[in-house]
Amino acid sequence: MSDTMTKQQRVVLTIAVLASFVSFLDGTVVNVALPAIARDLGGGLSTQQWVVDAYLVTLGAFILVAGSLSDVLGRVVVLRIGLIGFGITSVAIAAAPTAEFLIVARALQGVAGALLVPSSLALITSTFRGTAQARAIGIWTGATTIAMLAGPLIGGLFVDTLSWRLVFLVNVVPIAVTLWLLLRLGHADHRRPDARVDILGAVLCAAGLGGIVFALIEQPNLGWSSPVIWMPGALGILSFSGFLVRQRFARQPMMPLGLFRSRNFWAGNLATVFVYAALSLNGFVVSVYLQQGAGLPATLAGLASLPSTLLMILLSSRMGALAGKYGPRLFMTFGPLVMAAGALLLLNVRTDFDYWTQVLPGIVVFGLGLTATVSPLTAAVLGAIETERSGIASAVNNAVSRVAGLLAIAAVSAVVGGSLDLDGFHRAAVFTAVLMLLGAASSFLGIRNHLSRRD
Repeated sequence: MSDTMTKQQRVVLTIAVLASFVSFLDGTVVNVALPAIARDLGGGLSTQQWVVDAYLVTLGAFILVAGSLSDVLGRVVVLRIGLIGFGITSVAIAAAPTAEFLIVARALQGVAGALLVPSSLALITSTFRGTAQARAIGIWTGATTIAMLAGPLIGGLFVDTLSWRLVFLVNVVPIAVTLWLLLRLGHADHRRPDARVDILGAVLCAAGLGGIVFALIEQPNLGWSSPVIWMPGALGILSFSGFLVRQRFARQPMMPLGLFRSRNFWAGNLATVFVYAALSLNGFVVSVYLQQGAGLPATLAGLASLPSTLLMILLSSRMGALAGKYGPRLFMTFGPLVMAAGALLLLNVRTDFDYWTQVLPGIVVFGLGLTATVSPLTAAVLGAIETERSGIASAVNNAVSRVAGLLAIAAVSAVVGGSLDLDGFHRAAVFTAVLMLLGAASSFLGIRNHLSRRD
């Protein structure tokens, strides 16, 4: 950190980095631990899906609420609540006696996680100005990237040498340090007296996502004709429709629908749906299959995607600069096409498994496409909206990406045919490629270079 920062700025940045690191680290360690959780607590593929999706349902539903809650209660208060909640639920997950207990704890952890990232970013933007703010956000982004790198490796090592339960306790130390720093900060909290929390909107969103996800995950067991499946699914669709209507007429909506009048904003979010659904599906299937199907230990399964992450670290800033020069449309079209090719290369995986010839080429190609896509996509979405509304635009895009991943993982059983064997793995690779092609088509047809923020 720069010596030109004040002591308070250094403390604020450290708090923001640690709070976000906790959330991102948890998101990356879980996939590697899924097979061990299923072996210990039972439930098979549906348990693995619920462990991921219980967290994403509540995270996706409440991440939009977090901004309003920060305005009502203050950023430091919300951050403290999120950290304490995340710590308590982490301990509960580690001690879970049954799969059902773990899934409920993961859902509660998602609520706590939704409070961390928006509040930590809000602390940065309220403390830093101008070039110092850009540099602080850059440091924050770098830390989240380190979490992406460290998560699968830490998760794999813990699963192989200790226990999957300890994976969820990794966060306890950084949470304790962050809470201690918050006590030292003495930061004057900011509240808006006119701010309101849209509780009805949050409930409708959570009920909508929860009903749809329940139907998608459990339908392979009971079938669509069962009222236990179609009734929650129908109620979920109705509730989410009610959420959208609520956003249209609420005085202080969580997701202002007026943002979608901007062409690049709606087109960028449509591309986000397809690309991030494909990313989540691919990450889940590869992590689980490499352990359960190919027989790799958790550590090696966690390291399998490392080349893709390294490519992002090395090349993402360069891709962002090129997209700024030539416009995002080319990169948002070309990147998903390359990722589709990388997914199809995974069709080379056979029963006589070899990582270097069957998996690594696809991972590298996938990583190149991902690197070409992410920065231009973010720039296109945020660049379509006025600077003063960039916070809510970023929150909406973040929620869209989370919900897309949530639905993709909920649909895993339907995609792989109920079993993640070699045939199911191949079906998931093809489906991932199809989603990426749809993302490329959305970008090519929807995105325009050099639009004004009003277009």
